[in-house]
Amino acid sequence: MEGLLSKVDSEIGKILQEELTREQKTLSLIPSENYASKAVLEAQGSIFTNKYAEGYPGKRYYQGCRFIDKIEEIAIQRAKKLFKCEHVNVQAHSGTQANMAVYHALLKPGDIILSLSLAEGGHLSHGGKGTLPYKYYRIVNYGLDKASERFDYKEIRQLAKKFSPRLIIVGTSAYPRKINFSPWKEIAEEVGAYLLADMAHLIGLIAAGVHPDPVPYVDVVTATTQKTLRGPRGGLILCRKELAPLIDRAVFPGIQGGPFMHIIAAKAVCFKEAGEPQFKDYQKRVLSNAKALAKVLKEKGFRLISGGTDNHLLLVDVFSRGIPGDRAADLLEEGGIVVNKNSIPFDSRSPVSPSGIRLGTPAVTTRGMGELEMEVIGEWISEILLNPNDEILRKRIRKKVEEICEKFPIYKN
Repeated sequence: MEGLLSKVDSEIGKILQEELTREQKTLSLIPSENYASKAVLEAQGSIFTNKYAEGYPGKRYYQGCRFIDKIEEIAIQRAKKLFKCEHVNVQAHSGTQANMAVYHALLKPGDIILSLSLAEGGHLSHGGKGTLPYKYYRIVNYGLDKASERFDYKEIRQLAKKFSPRLIIVGTSAYPRKINFSPWKEIAEEVGAYLLADMAHLIGLIAAGVHPDPVPYVDVVTATTQKTLRGPRGGLILCRKELAPLIDRAVFPGIQGGPFMHIIAAKAVCFKEAGEPQFKDYQKRVLSNAKALAKVLKEKGFRLISGGTDNHLLLVDVFSRGIPGDRAADLLEEGGIVVNKNSIPFDSRSPVSPSGIRLGTPAVTTRGMGELEMEVIGEWISEILLNPNDEILRKRIRKKVEEICEKFPIYKN
């Protein structure tokens, strides 16, 4: 297909090849990125791209959906088995779309949502300024405990009792610790709120059983399929069966038209892959690699938010070493190491130039790297950030990065 693309549109074909080269020759430590398998990519680029299929299996608004229905049913059944849940919607186009659908299903304009502050690790789709939920719902934010930089259940309970939210969201984009869902359920039940777990980052760990499972505790789980789950870019909703009609109607016709059937086919493949024994081994290595990387950075004097990590990511305060997060990310990219700038809890700096960087191990673990490689990568990160004016050092590390990337290719022939 790449050869054909280059013939039909050499300009786009060239850019795709350049991106492949970039990915092959750099280390992706962005925790929300991963590498989908060739099987997932094949399904995503399949003949299902051609088909419109508004509606749900057996209830389509278009003819010719016999095989479309089979694909979606398989995806649903595989997800239900994988996550041990009562109902699954696989049509959401993204994690944000999944969240919008939940709001549309369960809330009325003006209802209160209690969610984690964006500045302390929440997500835009939980009611950040400028977003649709911020416009239509009343957003109340909880934060983290200043000393531990972890959830402060006392404050969360107080806010819930004070504001009586209709929906409580437990979910983060930059929280390096395990989430215990039991106290969240208690708080939600005390105030009569729905409880949503946004597991966009953690869903692969949950599938493998190496992170606490939210399904028994919450009303709805939303997720993305492209992060730790290693699938295509897309959304996913799990819920109790009594909420199924509301959720399904909220997705279609509520906020979406025709589903992306090629993406749903790819989701079905990734659910199958996530059900294999080697997927659990992979997620265990994601966790051990994150701990190994954290250990090196701590030894080099960097402050890690909450003191370390229990999951696939770590949040590092680089400004305490005199480097803004945006500059740190730029310097590391020059050295072939790709991370993202990120605000840290109680950050005094702007989100445009925050105090932290966010790192994760899913993608490098997919390449086959282990704890020894994490120790080396941690050394490289430290060298670059502790010597920000040494351009020659960054060039030398870049060559070493390319060498290690050659040993651990993204796709083996």
